Amino acid sequence: MSHIKIKNLQKSYIDRRRVSRSKTKDNSKASQGIAILNDINLEFEKGEVVCILGPSGCGKSTLLRMIAGFEKPSAGEVLVNNKPVTGPHADSIFVFQHSGLLPWMTVWENVELGLRHLEPVARKVAIQEHIDLVELTRFEHLYPYQLSGGMQRRAELARGIAVNPDTLIMDEPFSGLDFLTHMKIREEVVNMHELIKKTTLIVTHDIDDALIMGDKIIVLSGRPATVKLEKNLNFGRPRNLAENLELRELRDELFFMLGVSYAV
Repeated sequence: MSHIKIKNLQKSYIDRRRVSRSKTKDNSKASQGIAILNDINLEFEKGEVVCILGPSGCGKSTLLRMIAGFEKPSAGEVLVNNKPVTGPHADSIFVFQHSGLLPWMTVWENVELGLRHLEPVARKVAIQEHIDLVELTRFEHLYPYQLSGGMQRRAELARGIAVNPDTLIMDEPFSGLDFLTHMKIREEVVNMHELIKKTTLIVTHDIDDALIMGDKIIVLSGRPATVKLEKNLNFGRPRNLAENLELRELRDELFFMLGVSYAV
């Protein structure tokens, strides 16, 4: 499990459309860049499920990539277990918004990727264990194109947790799924967290997902993003939004914060 601390984090990108090729023209304004994140200060405890909400394009995925070490901040720092993140690290696994399965490998081979250090017998047991965990038994030897979208997501989750990461980072893990598959995979994520207790960071646009899965909710503002809300959810699981008045009131508040005056 990882303890994550984000200190004074800022991120800007150069506006390349405003950069002149002329060596004589002043490019100082363009080089200041497009501000994405502004002075982000957050702390995530070991074993927490943190759900990050915010308007489209505000920098949620950028924040995840910096925590994972895929991008460097323009200012500030990310600390994982009190060590600065300087690049991708083996203790965290990133489940991308679009399927990251290798298309030329079967489900079995994709899950095997992070387990090649194990002895053959132990590796075989571990692969099957994680495939069974996400209910893909009997689909081990199919290729990604032969799977439904929901099955691909489950295979990707199995590959992620098989390496036993300290941090599981998921960017819109339910995007593109039909309603019932979305509900099933969300339930599987909650159940897996109850089992493995890893620090889990999830970017989502779905407020109900955040309320049902999260131990903590972060709401970011529009760009350049700042933290509008950081709230702990001290509710047991499973959670029922229809029966919990406090959760329903928080749901209405979150909709309002994100620009929807009436939660449907």
